[in-house]
Amino acid sequence: MMERRRMDAALLVLFLGHLAAALEVPLDLPQPPTITQQSPKDFIIDPRENIIIHCDAKGKPHPSFSWTRNGTHFDVDNDANVNMKAHSGTLVVDISREKVENYEGVYQCTARNKHGTAVSSNIVVRQSRSPLWSKEKIKPIVVREGVSLVLPCRPPAGLPPPIIFWMDNNFQRLPQSRRVSQSLNGDLYFSNVRREDSRNDYICYARFPHTQTIQQKQPINVRVLNLDAINDTMADFYNDTDLFSEAPMDERRPTFLIPSDSSSSKMVLRGHVLEMECIAEGLPTPEISWTKVSGDLPAKRTSFLHYNKTLRIMNVSESDAGDYRCTARNQLGAVHHTIHVSVKAAPYWISGAPTNLVLAPGETGVLICRASGTPKPSISWAMNGIPIENSPKDVSRKVEDDTIIFTAVQTGSSAVYQCNVSNDYGYLLSNAFVNVLSEPPRVLTPANKVYQVIKNHQASIECSSFGSPIPKITWFKGSRSISLDGDPYITHDNGTLEIHVAQAQNSGKYTCFARNTLGISENHVYLEVKEPTRILKQPEYKVVQRGKSVVFECKVKHDPSLIPTMTWLKDDGELPDDERLIVDSDSLTITDVTENDAGVYTCIMNTSLDHDSASAELTVVERPDPPSDLELTDQKKRSVQLTWIPGDEHKSPTQKFLIQYEDLLHHRGHWHNLTEVPGTKTTAHLKLSPYVHYTFRVLALNAMGFSHPSLPSRVYKTDPAAPDENPTGVQGFGTEHNNLVISWKPLSGFQANGPGLHYKVMWRQKVLDSEWTTVTVANNSKFVVSGTPTFVPYELKVQAVNDHGAGPEPKIAEGYSGEDLPIGAPGNLQAVVINSTLAEVHWDPVPFHLIRGHLKGYKVYYWRKHNLHKHNPDHMEKDILTFSGNHTHGMLPGLHPFSLYSFNVKVYNGKGEGPPSETLQFKMPEGVPGPPTSLLVSNPNLDSLTLEWSPPHDHNGHITGYTLKYQPVNNSNELGQEKEMALAANETSVTLPHLKYSTRYRFYLNAKTITGAGPAISQEVVPVMDEAVASRQVDIATQGWFIGLMCAIALLILILLIICFIQRNKGGKYPVKEKEDAHTDPEFQPMKDDDCTFVEYSDNEDHKPLKGSRTPSNGTVKRDDSDDSLVDYGEGGDGQFNEDGSFIGQYSGKSASRDTAEGHESSEAPSPINAMNSLNSFV
Repeated sequence: MMERRRMDAALLVLFLGHLAAALEVPLDLPQPPTITQQSPKDFIIDPRENIIIHCDAKGKPHPSFSWTRNGTHFDVDNDANVNMKAHSGTLVVDISREKVENYEGVYQCTARNKHGTAVSSNIVVRQSRSPLWSKEKIKPIVVREGVSLVLPCRPPAGLPPPIIFWMDNNFQRLPQSRRVSQSLNGDLYFSNVRREDSRNDYICYARFPHTQTIQQKQPINVRVLNLDAINDTMADFYNDTDLFSEAPMDERRPTFLIPSDSSSSKMVLRGHVLEMECIAEGLPTPEISWTKVSGDLPAKRTSFLHYNKTLRIMNVSESDAGDYRCTARNQLGAVHHTIHVSVKAAPYWISGAPTNLVLAPGETGVLICRASGTPKPSISWAMNGIPIENSPKDVSRKVEDDTIIFTAVQTGSSAVYQCNVSNDYGYLLSNAFVNVLSEPPRVLTPANKVYQVIKNHQASIECSSFGSPIPKITWFKGSRSISLDGDPYITHDNGTLEIHVAQAQNSGKYTCFARNTLGISENHVYLEVKEPTRILKQPEYKVVQRGKSVVFECKVKHDPSLIPTMTWLKDDGELPDDERLIVDSDSLTITDVTENDAGVYTCIMNTSLDHDSASAELTVVERPDPPSDLELTDQKKRSVQLTWIPGDEHKSPTQKFLIQYEDLLHHRGHWHNLTEVPGTKTTAHLKLSPYVHYTFRVLALNAMGFSHPSLPSRVYKTDPAAPDENPTGVQGFGTEHNNLVISWKPLSGFQANGPGLHYKVMWRQKVLDSEWTTVTVANNSKFVVSGTPTFVPYELKVQAVNDHGAGPEPKIAEGYSGEDLPIGAPGNLQAVVINSTLAEVHWDPVPFHLIRGHLKGYKVYYWRKHNLHKHNPDHMEKDILTFSGNHTHGMLPGLHPFSLYSFNVKVYNGKGEGPPSETLQFKMPEGVPGPPTSLLVSNPNLDSLTLEWSPPHDHNGHITGYTLKYQPVNNSNELGQEKEMALAANETSVTLPHLKYSTRYRFYLNAKTITGAGPAISQEVVPVMDEAVASRQVDIATQGWFIGLMCAIALLILILLIICFIQRNKGGKYPVKEKEDAHTDPEFQPMKDDDCTFVEYSDNEDHKPLKGSRTPSNGTVKRDDSDDSLVDYGEGGDGQFNEDGSFIGQYSGKSASRDTAEGHESSEAPSPINAMNSLNSFV
């Protein structure tokens, strides 16, 4: 039980120690010093510059600095050449008045304040050295060809070691290969030498990197000779020449030049680079390979250099220890060498260096200094730079090997502890302070800080804090009162809130609280989750011809709140500064593409949070360059071998080569295709013809097209020979009835094969035992044979002949002598009627001997004698139908029904037609008639109309009657119920009663014969009184403006009637003077009954007329001619009024004749037509 508690306590201490490691003490709080910068342990300086040894530290209060050199106090103030920077421990040594060697040594810096002391590592200061090469005279080296050779470099030792390379007098690196290579120590090794290795400027150079200086060895002169040359020049070089190797130059199996023996060993430190080399000599040159005997080579850390002669393993670990084998092999054998590798290790941290520890009074913590190494390192502790065993005792501190345990610490026990870990290969020194503080929490993360993260990425929101005891961090989101704990939130020990996969809903305000026993602190931060940047359309692989343009598209989607930046790269570098490259917002355009534009183009869309990229390759192609260096070999009478060197393909493989020739003898200036070969070949075996002066050229073809032709080859002349072929296209025909024309396609000069080309023309009748007739023809392609019988078959031959002989035996062709007109006519004519418009005619063929030529066919002449109907006259126009070939019948289409036809037949050949046959007649049966010639509408009425028509023009038989169909049609062109009437053949009109008024009807009329009904003629009509009235009904009565006008007129009439009625009643109420008084007033005018004009009474002093009337000069009042009178609209001369003065006259027209004409309609019901008639009468 006690052991269990002790273990739990140790785990608790370790846990608290890890928590404390995350704390960073603010500089405004008391704290021991911390070294922040120091020079490297092995500090190599440039002797030409001042020495600067860095040492900086922080602490509260700010620390003071002191130095030791070579283990003793270094009094900086007493050395005039040394200055310490203000507020720093950095030393600056002025070497202008002192040698650098005086300041080489081991330096250590100390930083201290009242809370503790920190010390730096030991800094070994050494100056860089680049000594000169010792002067020496190097004798020329003479070696036999094929032997091995080593040229030593042996540079002077420098600090750091120099970089070695071999060059010539022109400062050009000497070429290296599997045969010639440089070793790790700088020597130049030849596995075997060749004559071309002879030169006098093998120079080894050493570059010292720290001082950037280069030292040069004296040039080495090497001469490589074969055995005979060595014997001839031995005396000349004997006194001042080193002669290497007397071994023969025969082929030999490999042997190692380095390393020697069959095995060796090598030690390497952990984390360093392991380099092993094997260089072998032999002839042929050996190849080197590597294996690890005890396992596999670490693939990711292994590389092979110097043509496989060097094996390099980076960042060596303990697992790389073991045996490695290199093998040198050629055709004669192999040799092996084993290298045993051991790995040692300078001390290295296992879980990191000790970290600063901040504890509150009474708390517990640990400092851990855990390291490893090979051999195992020793660990020692110090406090404030003094070995801990010599430091004051502290009951709260306990040292256990690599751990110091602090329990119940008290105020004032702050200090800096040093941990030193060392073995034979190095040491580690680390400072870690223990700071005892009581401090309430403070949040160090800036308030209202905005964190931005891409959707589906990890989001980390910081709440960096400090306090002692260590504060506890709690997170809240928005106004929620529940702390963020659990998926998807993770709170780390340092207070950072992590969201593993951020989503849009995670955006918002976050609050963190830092609490300890001394108080609480809070801070607000904000998280914004942005949409990711994505390339929607990536650039695509392009193949473009040189000189063309190319466009790479790169369309991107990004969060609108982020500002994107598009960058284009070429081959992972910046785009060339060229105005031909045009960068737009979502594309890259390259105009006038050149071969230098080929490469990989990458578009990168960057925002402040993320980026996306895509790449595409551009291949620039062009038509291939023309082939060159045409050469003719293997020359024979009828063939030659042509070879050439292909031109540049311009990244588009050559598909084929086209070989052309020019015939300088027969067709100068014209090139002809001869043959083609695949693009992988550069030779062609050409078959040639005799008697031709050839020149050849070659064209290359790739995907872009043909190259320009190559330069012509030299002229190649072939010897003449007899023709290899005869003319083609031999045929015989006649131009007259008694001749035979023999023609052929002549040979070209290229086909003639020699001079003196002519033709041997042969013919004979195609009968048994007929003899050949032969003539010789030159400079022509036909021959006419006269006096031949008419149309007789002949056999023909044409043979080519030149000065060197005749061509092969020609093939026999056939032909005929001339044709003449046929002398025979077809017989046995017959006609078969198929239907009323189609007939088939038959005849017997004409015998062959009567045709007297090539049968072309037969022609049928036919004509219509007359129609069988009595009204149609005869028709004598003839029609012709031609039937090619040996036909004996044919169809005559498109005939007229009910007609009489005649026909005859003629045979025809290439010369013309023969005599006609006898003429035969046939009758066509009745057919359906044509449509009636006309269909007219007469006597239209409100409910009836009359249809009149004319008989069909084409009766095509006896008319047996007519059929009439009609049906109403509404405004939507929809058809109503159809009615049908049968009419007699002698009728030409019909009256249709009981039709619907003002309804459109469609009529169909067709005629009939015994065969059936013919096509119909149609007509549409609307039953109305007459055409004018119907036109008005359609054009006016249904228009909106007309209805509005009628309403306005009716309103005006009503107003006039009301005015008249009012005036009538008003006039009856005026006081009337005595009759005698009226007569005494000369200007008194009583109301006239005939014009319904009213005048007011007036006294003698006022004689004004009534408004609306005019007073003439004679004192009488007359109605103006333009004024309307109600009497004008009455039936009689006087208007009629009832007893109360209202108007009772009928509303009608002025004219009595119009009354008479329209009076018969007055008793009918009102209709739009009546209203229209009334309006016409009114206006």
